[in-house]
Amino acid sequence: MKIIKIIFKGLLIILGLALIAILIVYFNSVRKVNNNLELLGVEAPVLVDNGHSYRDLNKNGSLDVYENVVANIDDRLDDLIGQMTLEEKAGTMFINMTGVRSNGDPYDRPYIPTTPIDRMINAMLPTTSDYVAKRLMNSFNLINSFDARTMALFNNNIQKMAERTRLGIPVTLATDPRHATENNPGTAIFTPAFSEWPSSLGLAATRDTVLVREFGDIARQEYRSIGITLALSPMADLATEPRWGRTNGTFGEDARLAGMMTKAYVLGFQGDSLNTKGVACMTKHFSGGGPQKDGEDAHFPYGKEQVYPGDNFDYHVKPFIEGAFPAKTAQIMPYYGIPMDQTDENVAFGFNRKIIKELLRDSLKFDGVVCTDWVIISDSKINESRPWGVEDLTPLQRTKKSLDAGCDQFGGEASPELIIELATTGAISEERINESVRRILRDKFKLGLFDNPYVDEAVAGKISGKEIFRKKGKEAQGKSTILLKNDKLLPLKKGVKIYAEGMLDPSALSSYGEVVSNIEDAEVIVLRIKTPFDPRHEFFLEIFMHQGRLFYSDEEKEKMLTLIKQKPTIVVANLERPAILTEINAESKALLADFGTTDEVLTEILFGNINPSAKLPFELPSTWEAVQKQLEDVPYDSENPLYSFGHGLSY
Repeated sequence: MKIIKIIFKGLLIILGLALIAILIVYFNSVRKVNNNLELLGVEAPVLVDNGHSYRDLNKNGSLDVYENVVANIDDRLDDLIGQMTLEEKAGTMFINMTGVRSNGDPYDRPYIPTTPIDRMINAMLPTTSDYVAKRLMNSFNLINSFDARTMALFNNNIQKMAERTRLGIPVTLATDPRHATENNPGTAIFTPAFSEWPSSLGLAATRDTVLVREFGDIARQEYRSIGITLALSPMADLATEPRWGRTNGTFGEDARLAGMMTKAYVLGFQGDSLNTKGVACMTKHFSGGGPQKDGEDAHFPYGKEQVYPGDNFDYHVKPFIEGAFPAKTAQIMPYYGIPMDQTDENVAFGFNRKIIKELLRDSLKFDGVVCTDWVIISDSKINESRPWGVEDLTPLQRTKKSLDAGCDQFGGEASPELIIELATTGAISEERINESVRRILRDKFKLGLFDNPYVDEAVAGKISGKEIFRKKGKEAQGKSTILLKNDKLLPLKKGVKIYAEGMLDPSALSSYGEVVSNIEDAEVIVLRIKTPFDPRHEFFLEIFMHQGRLFYSDEEKEKMLTLIKQKPTIVVANLERPAILTEINAESKALLADFGTTDEVLTEILFGNINPSAKLPFELPSTWEAVQKQLEDVPYDSENPLYSFGHGLSY
């Protein structure tokens, strides 16, 4: 009994100490947030001058040029930059990740995280007030999602915080793509509040530039309704290397097709010229991030090399020249990789003066924002930095090299002190800093953020995901699905008995057929499968990025083929990359490829209410050996492909 009392007292002491530790951490966090908020001033009053209302962003009681809605943007820029301190300029040159809480609040005061993404943001990223009030940053990349009203409320909350800074510079909210089914904190964010569309590969499969521009226009409306004004897309990269883990975000391997799709995409988001209703596009990844050595992605140290064994560097620039630039893309992002032996030094694009300054700026005359890919300067709590080719340089030296190369803004970073040190020591002139700040602020003015960065929370839910948008997304899903093979099985006859595997909602088939649970009772099998890959877990983003093999393991293949051989089978392959389907194709009666098609839309295709019309945006290899022999930078070079680029049947 005495021992039990001692143990009980010991547990109480441990619990008490744990509670004290938690309270210390809590109150320390609250203190830091309060200290940050004390750095802010009052909200900007709305004043009237000669009958025109304006936001008195610097709270001086008079109309400054940069506050004047009717003033020329260049004059507004001159006035604002002239008033900015070095610290404010430095903060403007960084964009980092942040998130939304379930009540629409920014991540500031401590609370108990309820989801994995919550825990990551809470533990690994600075608080919003640290970003805005202390580091004077005004661009952020949202990495989670809630309903439209909550997202809109977050925008208004963070804009109100930014309004209280000395000059009231508004926040630019940016995002990776949100309209497909993929959910990857590093490349795409599934957002149920928005309409659901096929992936970029699927859009390319439609060959329909009018549809792609319509998608961009709908996405623009949904983004703007919740306050997002910068799309970290499209990807103009070419999927000439079939193993590449980011193939799903491209428009395929053909430069002409990718150029057409890129142009339509940007025009949909930005309009013919960027304005207060548009969303700026950060087209990526200049000068083409697809030809990765052995298909390994440059997010990771083993994939840092981009290679050109086919001497085809210029081919990868074409989608930018023919698509992004004619559409006047507002911004450009270079990739992580090193374009091996293509310039006078083997350093990554974001540090490469030949690529950014000489090719992009001087030769192609691009004067918009160039923002680096995420985390190339300093290590973060989420990822180690990716300074490929300049690993031996310090973060300060890397920052200088990137600025000297022609970059303006640093993605996934929050280190304004580096810019400040470079300027105060004379390593970088303030004139050079002003060039970059001017480009970044110009887009904020064009987007109307200085005049009104707020959104209507009640209206957000009525715009985002509205029925007509969802209907258009489903139409695109149907138009993007490719009929690769049909041995007189499709379209199915009504009333047919179906055994289904791999579907999220097999009941959709019940609209026209009879779904059976016993394969012996079936007349036909519908089997949905995914693209194979090698699971990897050494680095954080490897969990989400599917890389490596394109063939199914013996176990995976045996399971599928055993099923397929029992009854006439329709196989529907979701293609993130060009999967090797040779044996599956041989045994199935019909084969389709999809890029994010719901079971509901697939049912309409199977029963002939939608006639397939899409074409492959890349070729499908027949063997793994053929994949290994392909040149990373050359399109359509697979030996004896199962299906060629552009293949697609109809009923």
